[in-house]
Amino acid sequence: MSKMICLILGGGRGSRLFPLTSGRSKPAVPIAGKYRLIDIPIANCIHSGFNRIFVLTQFNSVSLHRHISNTYKFDSFGGGFVEILAAQQTQQHESWYQGTADAVRRNIPSFIEGDYDYVLILSGDQLYRMDFQEMLQTHKSSNAAVTIATLPVPRKEATACGIMRVNEAGRVTDFHEKPKTADALERVQTSQSSLERLGFSDPDRPFLASMGIYLFNRSTLIDLLATGNATDFGKELFPQTIQSHHVQAHLFDGYWEDIGTVGAFHRANIELAGESPPFDFMIGDKPIFTRPRYLPCSRLNGVTVRNSIIADGCVIGANAIIENSVIGVRAVIGDNVVIRNSYVMGADTFEPRHLREANAKTGHPDAGIGCGSHIKNAIIDKNARIGRNVRLVNESGATEADGPPAFIRDGIIVIPRSTVLNDNFTL
Repeated sequence: MSKMICLILGGGRGSRLFPLTSGRSKPAVPIAGKYRLIDIPIANCIHSGFNRIFVLTQFNSVSLHRHISNTYKFDSFGGGFVEILAAQQTQQHESWYQGTADAVRRNIPSFIEGDYDYVLILSGDQLYRMDFQEMLQTHKSSNAAVTIATLPVPRKEATACGIMRVNEAGRVTDFHEKPKTADALERVQTSQSSLERLGFSDPDRPFLASMGIYLFNRSTLIDLLATGNATDFGKELFPQTIQSHHVQAHLFDGYWEDIGTVGAFHRANIELAGESPPFDFMIGDKPIFTRPRYLPCSRLNGVTVRNSIIADGCVIGANAIIENSVIGVRAVIGDNVVIRNSYVMGADTFEPRHLREANAKTGHPDAGIGCGSHIKNAIIDKNARIGRNVRLVNESGATEADGPPAFIRDGIIVIPRSTVLNDNFTL
């Protein structure tokens, strides 16, 4: 088997996902009730037969470190690992990472001495399934120095992606990061004949977008980073590299979602709860892995549930209605609560009985969703305390609003982690 080292980039600020990233890095954001975003690329690596994985971190990384250390443990004799490479000051560098390429450059000493032939670089905040063995085969068969995974997108999405033009053999001949003008888009549009020759025949998706998945010959990557000063792969390194090296496109046409904004994150979770979800966390013997928890089964007391996901350890009260929603681990939801088109992330721990008794005396809301509350088009982050008869429905129809205690992003109400909303609060 080819010797591969995998680098997952998990150090970005995730500012467009704020306030979900106010206290955690983007790859640590919970998804689908019981997983973290970082679980997706790690599972793809493991199922592809590549189990030597570094995760590069920088901002708000404590919870991500904890999740990885509690989840990914390998046989001592197999050589597999998932290890953290945290940003640090050194004699050579005292600043933060300046971009994706700079982050990899700073960590070359961690993999330069290993017996690896290839370096696979991944993003830590995307939802997809891919067999990286197929990408490696594309890389080898084309005798490429660099291979970029790409998928077709329509014009309206092309301005937010790195777009590449390829020839009929799939070789990248031009690359532009987030082209904004019509002229820039025209320059990097692949001809329809080339797309058809490569197996794509959808005229509504004429642009090939980078998926943020890169495969390098190890020697090529080290040379490019050591001899140049590029700080970002898409903006600088690839436009330079296609002039001097064979850069190949690996074409992918499956489900792929870049979890970049609150709106995209909310939509992805709600789609997972539908009748035919576009992404399946369990396919045969290839599950998405996550932290093992020893939680009881959820308890539902006369609850109406439609098109929803309910994770382990939940207690949901009588006459509650849950529709098109995701309910995370240890969520406690009171009687007569209505939740629609929302993601309730749950809690990190169960609240002890003596604390609930104290809350009853003081009027402080319990952890979870209080009786009679109505929640629609919202994301309730972990450990939130929503009182009784709270109404979160965005009655004004606002698309953006800043809290505290509540935020609105892309028209979605976001209640940050550990927020307390007292009885009868309305938004």
